[in-house]
Amino acid sequence: MQDIPTAKGALNPKKRLSTVDLQELVINSLEDDKAEDINQIDLTGKTSIADSMFIASGRSTRQVAAIADHLYRKLKNVSLNGCKIEGMDKADWVLLDAGNIIIHIFRPEVRQFYNLEKMWAADFTPDTVDAASQLLTTE
Repeated sequence: MQDIPTAKGALNPKKRLSTVDLQELVINSLEDDKAEDINQIDLTGKTSIADSMFIASGRSTRQVAAIADHLYRKLKNVSLNGCKIEGMDKADWVLLDAGNIIIHIFRPEVRQFYNLEKMWAADFTPDTVDAASQLLTTE
């Protein structure tokens, strides 16, 4: 299969995109492939695994797999450490790790079951964790 350039420098494997450009590429790819309920979560200060996370849904396992495959092909040469993909065998939940950006693509039922948005919406920054632990030790 042939990669389709969607971002400036996408065909040049030595050209790496900035985090902002990668985010734009992810959003455009998800929208182009008709992903539903696209949600971006800022992870800055919450974890060291990534700076941002995208969560989206496909209507079926076939659509989830297609969305993930198209996005993987676009990201593999332009993200800092390439792109890793997990979950394509069942395509209920596919995870793409593009270094600073993590992308989850779910079937709607699976997304609702795991509810990652709720988990990552909680404020678990170091300041709030320290404040909570101090409250517990003073009681």
